[in-house]
Amino acid sequence: MLKQRIITALILLPIALGGFFLLEGAGFALFIGLVVTLGAWEWARLAGFAAQSARVIYAAAVAAMLFIMYVVPGLAPWVLGAAVLWWAVATFLVLTYPQTTHHWANAATKLLIGLLILLPAWQGLIWIKQGPLGNWQIMAVMVLVWGADVGAYFSGRAFGKRKLAPKVSPGKSWEGVYGGLALSLVITAVVGFVRDWTVAQLLMGLISAALIVFVSVVGDLTESMFKRQSGIKDSSNLLPGHGGVLDRIDSLTAAIPIFAVLLWMAAS
Repeated sequence: MLKQRIITALILLPIALGGFFLLEGAGFALFIGLVVTLGAWEWARLAGFAAQSARVIYAAAVAAMLFIMYVVPGLAPWVLGAAVLWWAVATFLVLTYPQTTHHWANAATKLLIGLLILLPAWQGLIWIKQGPLGNWQIMAVMVLVWGADVGAYFSGRAFGKRKLAPKVSPGKSWEGVYGGLALSLVITAVVGFVRDWTVAQLLMGLISAALIVFVSVVGDLTESMFKRQSGIKDSSNLLPGHGGVLDRIDSLTAAIPIFAVLLWMAAS
């Protein structure tokens, strides 16, 4: 399994980095759209649709929505605003699982939630990419999420005692969250000092980083919640040793749109 994970990572990493940072405009939108469409195909399975035909139809519908969003850029504020509302609701659903399962257990609601997770993630990346520091800001949100994952892994293994959400993901602990948060805040502080941020800028950067880390944890737990309710271990087996696309981007689907909204607020 470890060998599979390493081989898959070595193949995917240059493709992902090239797609994120070398492509521009329509090429970038298409690249991210392909990832999101594959995620939609996997999400249909989590929603209870085992038949390939139904999963392909849902993925095609998501791809069509992405095209509409690309040609009608005025939809971006509405899509990102919907993400803010959704991740607030998702936090409540994760904290109250399984008592509140009946609110979203039907297939239609799950399909709608899939849109609220996938479409804003695509929109957030498109919006961030268009900025003068687009590539650096995309790298920033990824480093924050990856840093949180690395810090949570080592801190959780070393100190993990208090379960974060035992009914959703028994392996995660509050100590892991704190470790991930600490590493992400250190990374943010180092960037702030290197870029000579003012005290106010550094404070806002640290607060924003903390928010991104917490919402990325919610993104991870949300997918775990839907997999647990569906009785599914991995979203698919598209990535040998890693599971599916959603298993790799679950934290980012939450972090990216919130990061985009924070950038928009800072620029306003």
